[in-house]
Amino acid sequence: MGIVPLERALQLAADVDLDLVEVAPMARPPVCKLMDFGKFKYESALKAREARRNQQQTVIKEMKLRPKIDPHDYETKKGHVVRFLKAGDKVKVTIMFRGREQSRPELGFRLLRRLSEEISELGFVEASPKQDGRNMIMVLAPHRATKAAAAATVAANARPPREPREGDGAEPPAAEATDTTAE
Repeated sequence: MGIVPLERALQLAADVDLDLVEVAPMARPPVCKLMDFGKFKYESALKAREARRNQQQTVIKEMKLRPKIDPHDYETKKGHVVRFLKAGDKVKVTIMFRGREQSRPELGFRLLRRLSEEISELGFVEASPKQDGRNMIMVLAPHRATKAAAAATVAANARPPREPREGDGAEPPAAEATDTTAE
């Protein structure tokens, strides 16, 4: 409509039974629209809800190791880390030191470096190893391609809604009549 005085804009809104909504207050002159404000609020709430639903939740899984871990146990734990990364989750790897093991943090660094090198095709080190009291912590994150593949797998495994079948309705199925006459 162009630039219109406030009184005329309010009169136009009243004539067509709509609201005068200021959409850009910082513009010179301020920009206003004639619209149904209740409907606008409802639609913006729907869009916000849809955006929240489509957000991807970041899940952090944790794997705990010891510095003197057995080779078979290490392979098992590494398999769990690989599975978590393939699913698109981040993994927090914690090495727990006890007693005199605390005086040898290089064992933990070596173990974490070995793990990060072995899973480098699936993920990368998001937070490098650092000592935190009795524990040493490193965070691994999946590569973007791995995350996308995991999301596609989840979407492919989602079941489409099934078609209603006989007997699914609110009314109970009709009872069949049986002949109880004696012969």
